[in-house]
Amino acid sequence: MTVIHRQNDEWQTVAWWRKYAVSAIIDEEIKGASVMAIKYTEEQLNTFDRATLIQLLLMQQSQFQEIDKKLQLLLEQAAVLKNNRFGKKSEKLGIENQISFMEVDGDIVFFNEAEAVNALVPEDEEKPTKPKNAKTKGKRTADIKDLPVIPVDHRMTESELITEFGEDGWYQLEDEIYRRYRFTPMKIEIEEHHVGVYKSKKDNHFKKAEHPAYLLRNSLVSPTLLSGIWNAKYVNAVPLYRQEQEFQRMGVSIDRGEMAHWTILCAERYLSVFYDYLHEKMYDYHVLQADETPVLVSKENRTSGSRHYMWVYRTGKMYQDKPIVLYEYQPSRNADHPRVFLKDFQGICVTDGYQVYHTLEKEREDLRIAGCWAHARRRFDEALQALPKDQQKDTIAYFALKQIQAIYREENKLEGMSAQERLKNRQLTVKPLVDAYFIWVKKNVLVVAAKSKTANGLTYSINQETYLKTFLEDGEVPMDNNAAEQSIRPFCIGKKNWVMIDTIAGAESSAMIYSIAETAKANHLKPYNYFEYLLTEIPKHLDDRDNHFCEDLLPWSDKLPAECRK
Repeated sequence: MTVIHRQNDEWQTVAWWRKYAVSAIIDEEIKGASVMAIKYTEEQLNTFDRATLIQLLLMQQSQFQEIDKKLQLLLEQAAVLKNNRFGKKSEKLGIENQISFMEVDGDIVFFNEAEAVNALVPEDEEKPTKPKNAKTKGKRTADIKDLPVIPVDHRMTESELITEFGEDGWYQLEDEIYRRYRFTPMKIEIEEHHVGVYKSKKDNHFKKAEHPAYLLRNSLVSPTLLSGIWNAKYVNAVPLYRQEQEFQRMGVSIDRGEMAHWTILCAERYLSVFYDYLHEKMYDYHVLQADETPVLVSKENRTSGSRHYMWVYRTGKMYQDKPIVLYEYQPSRNADHPRVFLKDFQGICVTDGYQVYHTLEKEREDLRIAGCWAHARRRFDEALQALPKDQQKDTIAYFALKQIQAIYREENKLEGMSAQERLKNRQLTVKPLVDAYFIWVKKNVLVVAAKSKTANGLTYSINQETYLKTFLEDGEVPMDNNAAEQSIRPFCIGKKNWVMIDTIAGAESSAMIYSIAETAKANHLKPYNYFEYLLTEIPKHLDDRDNHFCEDLLPWSDKLPAECRK
């Protein structure tokens, strides 16, 4: 009996310790600790009581859930990487599954608008087919109306007519007319300027006839040539080495080093004063938008692999009249750079959520930062693209996108309104949707995998809530920062072609030229013609004691020649 009792005690002790161990493991799982799975034999499992087996099963369920979360996270990351490389870049949402909304007991309730409508349509009723886009009548005539016309005659000789019709056997009808574009490839000629020089017979003083100011002494560069080089590189993203090759094919020897030299000197000498004038003008606006992108500068005396940045600032999207776009090169992404650039600006700056701007806001009472809803939406779109299409509609990311879509849809209805009208209507129609969205976000942030794209999107919205709501308080503030991103996109496209900038001076001159090009485009000017006009006029004012002459050079000046305008 003693032996039996002793054996039972031992088995009870073992069972207790096993039960304790299982409980400890479960507790550690709950705490998020990494625990190795324990493998039990059939004999061992037969010794466990019911409570211990239940704990083991619960532990396994917890482990399986954690494994599933990690697997889904890995699959999502792989899908995101694949989509970034091979997938479509558009973030547009399909209209067929739009979210609509209504107020129920004081709360905003979202529902699927398409499903609600489809429920009312009989199944056998045919949906109307969308007609194909017909060509606009008179479009061709409108396209070519401002182009010069060069008549080209095609006539039969008298002998050909006699052979065809006989002597005096014809009379001429109205000409058949058809039109074709004539393209003349780029050509280069030499302007040889002969400047009259005169000397007085009474004394020894000389006088030269009036003539255009040259850009660089003892250089063949001219406003027309340099404008062509700038237009090719900074508007059409053609690197200098490709332009060099094209010049060689034309039989002209202009190497890339020479073009770079002209670019740097002329930008510093002529464009800098106009750039500074535009910078001062920018402070007159109430809303600005900002963005930045990395750039490689090969001959910078910094640690290898360090990142340089091209910053862009532009007037707010709502200001369709007299927009300004300015680039600025800086060797880092430090807060000091926007701090200096915006030092005299008082108003609201729309950004992508970069913490540097929030730091500036805390430093100043006259500067506010507004957030970007496109960035909030982008994270959910990435999460959705990581899933098969048949699984997308049942996700939190999908519903988040649809809610943001509904907010955008209401905001888009306010286009064309004055700032006062837009603000009033935002409070009535947009604000309730925004408030409902954030309530929903805070309820769902705890139910998704912690490191997933969906969790990242929810967390981003929560962290940026104050800034994402700023547009509701001012009718001049846009909902997103897309305008700044569009302004910096030409630089990003060009960067893919020329890869890096050789020197700091080259980066700074590029910033000025991109500024002029994008400001010209925003004001519906032809960049080439505008470059040529500036390079012709600014050299005339190098000795001026002030920069007031820049007023006549602004993109919206009525003194600009007609050829600068589209």
